Amino acid sequence: MNYRAPHIITEGAINYELGSLKGREIRYDFEKILFYLDAKGKLLFGRKFKIYKEDREILYKLSLYFIRDRDRCKQFGIDVDKGLLLSGPVGCGKTSLMKLFKYMVPHQRPYEVIPSRNIVFGFNHLGYKIIGDYGNSQSFCFDDLGVEPQGVHFGKECNVMGEILLSRYELFTEHKLKTHTTTNLNAQELEDRYGNRVRSRMRQLFNLIAFDKGTGDKRK
Repeated sequence: MNYRAPHIITEGAINYELGSLKGREIRYDFEKILFYLDAKGKLLFGRKFKIYKEDREILYKLSLYFIRDRDRCKQFGIDVDKGLLLSGPVGCGKTSLMKLFKYMVPHQRPYEVIPSRNIVFGFNHLGYKIIGDYGNSQSFCFDDLGVEPQGVHFGKECNVMGEILLSRYELFTEHKLKTHTTTNLNAQELEDRYGNRVRSRMRQLFNLIAFDKGTGDKRK
């Protein structure tokens, strides 16, 4: 990676310029960002990956967030210092986009995308150590939040992801450490799943960016 030109990303022998450098300021070009995301998406997920025209608004908001364009983010009610809660129907592309966008800003702190159900399976096997493991100073994106099973360790039930979100909230308030999530659930369903206390913390942890409810399943 070229730290002097973080807007230029090299994939193999190809350089992708996501914008231009004016002094110390990068002026990003949305069309060039889309071109890069399409190319990187095909490298990550195969030739069938594509950028859909109907997703342009979502992609624009995500681009503004990841390049930390505070002024334009403010117009959309997005706080660049908070994490993302990307919601939408099954198969709309949430997970792929969260895996993809981190490559667009290699100079920023990376995050790991972890399926929520895998974390619960880890809890069932290892117990409360898992909650501590994900309440540490790493950055994560918890994928498919809300559809994971209830955790059970030695017969004792635990709302594992709810507990982890409370830990992540403390990390955010004390150290400004971001957490991201994807979910198929709406706000009321999340509150039903995790309770009012966790839902209240989630409002402070996350910017909500949502696909339209009618977005089709791209995996079909």
